[in-house]
Amino acid sequence: MSLLPVLKLRLDQPTDVIDLGYLDNLRGIQDEADLIRIGAMTPHAVVASSDVVRNKIPALAKLAGSIGDPLIRNRGTIGGSIANNDPSADYPSAVLALNATVHTNRRSIAADDFFLGMFETALENGELILEVTFPVPKRAGYGRFPNPASRYPLVGVFVAETQEGPRVSVTGAAPCVFRFAEMEWALAKNFDEIAIREIRISPDNLQSDLHGTPEYRARLITTMARRAVVETVTAAKA
Repeated sequence: MSLLPVLKLRLDQPTDVIDLGYLDNLRGIQDEADLIRIGAMTPHAVVASSDVVRNKIPALAKLAGSIGDPLIRNRGTIGGSIANNDPSADYPSAVLALNATVHTNRRSIAADDFFLGMFETALENGELILEVTFPVPKRAGYGRFPNPASRYPLVGVFVAETQEGPRVSVTGAAPCVFRFAEMEWALAKNFDEIAIREIRISPDNLQSDLHGTPEYRARLITTMARRAVVETVTAAKA
């Protein structure tokens, strides 16, 4: 879903284009008790509607169901999304916050080491994503403020309480998805939106465009993070 616009705008001119759509072994979702395994060619709509994902990581199902429109959700895939690493893509925030692992035809890459910069990942030439494994968190939530035209998040914040502690990741606000350490430390002491209500991020390295200034995005990060925490706590009590 991202390749054609890239070709149309002449941002890339590959000599060959290979269709992976018929590789059925790259599709599907497997439940492995404390782990969910998702094939790289699994469409967003399948993740959103999966009983396994909805029961074990409902925030991930919610995220997948909020991506773009029905056409994009039925054609776009998790592997394509994270390999492209668009600064405003939803999936990278979940991969990073849930401490997922990206498995390729050569190696396994931890989420913290995978996303390197704008449209840049740790993938090397000839390296293909096969699947992504998500450890099941204690609880998680996702807050996003979508652009009404593109449906990409102007800011999206994924919050997860993992076995190792809270992880908070932000997408849409900067050239690349990133973790917000100060919020993680605050939530480790008190997992409540009150704990992060007054935390502000510096706008210095945030994006600026016609949709919002860095200062606006900085405020949105706190707001979306609070919503994600509220969702996390509420869902855990349900």
